[in-house]
Amino acid sequence: MFRSVCILGPGLLGASLMQALRERGLAERLTTWSRRAETRLKCEGKPWCDAVYPTALEAVDGADLIVICLPVEHIVPTLEGIRSAIKPGCLVTDVGSTKSLICRHGQAIMPEGVDFIGSHPMVGSEKTGPENGYAELFEGGACFVTPLVDTPQAVIEKTIRLWKAVGMEVGSASPEKHDEIVAHISHLPHFLASALCSYLATQNNDWQNFAGAGLRDTTRIASGDPALWKSIASQNREEILRALDGFEEEIQRFRSALHNEKWFEIINLLERGKTYRDRLRMSK
Repeated sequence: MFRSVCILGPGLLGASLMQALRERGLAERLTTWSRRAETRLKCEGKPWCDAVYPTALEAVDGADLIVICLPVEHIVPTLEGIRSAIKPGCLVTDVGSTKSLICRHGQAIMPEGVDFIGSHPMVGSEKTGPENGYAELFEGGACFVTPLVDTPQAVIEKTIRLWKAVGMEVGSASPEKHDEIVAHISHLPHFLASALCSYLATQNNDWQNFAGAGLRDTTRIASGDPALWKSIASQNREEILRALDGFEEEIQRFRSALHNEKWFEIINLLERGKTYRDRLRMSK
């Protein structure tokens, strides 16, 4: 599918993508670069990595596909740093959890003959680093592709084929619509899980000795990297605030029904929640 692919940021997602591309025969050559020297060392000699470079500029030279798998606050600065080395005809995408700012700036700074299009594979783990990567990470997962209004159709289709080729189910949305959706289905759940853990941390520490699977399942994602989630909150602040406003209204409905002993209303609220949960797509 591609002669030369460069993955900038071989963490969990980046390393998993390199492994998936290699195992499925989708890239003849796979190169990478990481901001951290220790991460670069972890990639050297791996069967899914043909070359590790000390700079991003060197890594992208000659690539037909560049996928930026960095924290969201580093994506645009990295694009600015590599733009002079990107060859015409190269497809450039990212895997960031926010899209509006990245897509708007990303396409604006691309050199002539190069297209940037946003991607967001909705897979991951609370674990990080290339040592936790695996080729099957993307199988059965959902992925957003977020073209701008003037993104060529051929670029959209090529990007969709990429993610389908590693096993994903792909949908398309504008960057703005993407940010609205993920604020509700991804960002809000993370901050709620973190807020619950933060609240419980102020209570009696002995309580956690009695916690069962329910609390562990509900709060698993709170183990995510705080610095990463701070960046996501910063870039998608307005949409996350709107999602929090809506959730606060729902909590108030529960609180009011409980305070006023409206048990039928409590049942209705719980039934609505159960129905939604039972219909949830079982993605990764």
